[in-house]
Amino acid sequence: MMATACAPAPVRQPATPPQAAPSPAAPQPVASPQPEDTPSPSVETKPTYPPVFTATYSCPEDMALVWRITTPYCIDRYEGSLVHAKDANKVWPHNKHIDGREKSVLAVSVAGRRPQGYISGQQAAQVCKQAGKRLCEIDEWVTACRGPNRTVYPYGNKRRPNKCNDRFKTLNYHPVPRLWKKHASADADPKLMWHPSWMNDDRLVLMDHTLTNTGEKSECTNGYGVYDMVGNLHEWVNDPAGTFFGGFFMDTFQNGQGCEYRTRGHGFEYHDYSTGFRCCDDATATSTESATETAASAEPGATPK
Repeated sequence: MMATACAPAPVRQPATPPQAAPSPAAPQPVASPQPEDTPSPSVETKPTYPPVFTATYSCPEDMALVWRITTPYCIDRYEGSLVHAKDANKVWPHNKHIDGREKSVLAVSVAGRRPQGYISGQQAAQVCKQAGKRLCEIDEWVTACRGPNRTVYPYGNKRRPNKCNDRFKTLNYHPVPRLWKKHASADADPKLMWHPSWMNDDRLVLMDHTLTNTGEKSECTNGYGVYDMVGNLHEWVNDPAGTFFGGFFMDTFQNGQGCEYRTRGHGFEYHDYSTGFRCCDDATATSTESATETAASAEPGATPK
């Protein structure tokens, strides 16, 4: 029930001298007749709700749900490793390339395992597809790396030493010169150590101060729950021209910092000891609700559903 307002007390006006008669009022315009179908201004019109739909989405346990402006998607929580297609319990050695064996392995996202190096962008796309996933798009990778707070690094805007498996402006313990010094012949040209044949030597990532297990750097993550997106291994994205992100254990600064690090100097078919990957996939909509129905049910007198 609405409260009744009290009438204001009458106000006494001071006496005034007689005034001259007012001038005749100017003629007022006559209102144009309104069409019969025009609603009266006193009639309340209800807004029309747009047909907007909301949904609940989900991802497999080994993947994280990430929201972007368009639609949500799933991304592997951990850098990719490989298992045999015919026996998922048999792990492919992380330091062995898969040239000519691409169809015999598939990608997995597992914690506590060395991620797969020596893999090209083309091969990464194929092993993701064989796992029922796909290689991440550039915006998907960067969005997941920066986290819900959109930071430069997964954990914040400033680099913090030892949060991720990365070096920064200190290239000590580099495996390539160390391996060259130990195994190259005395008369070999040092320039050859950076040749792809040497860069794909399977001993490089078996050395100390190289790879760490996936998720071992527990603070190298963000609110989405993805790990090692900066450092450890470079990660290919779906760019046929050839792009990988995030840097690796020896370099996270020469081509950008943190989640903005990207390398475009190699073709999609290139691989070496530092190139890795992770997969993405579309999120699954588990339920859908019409915003029109929700709004209508909230109106007075609506029948509860």
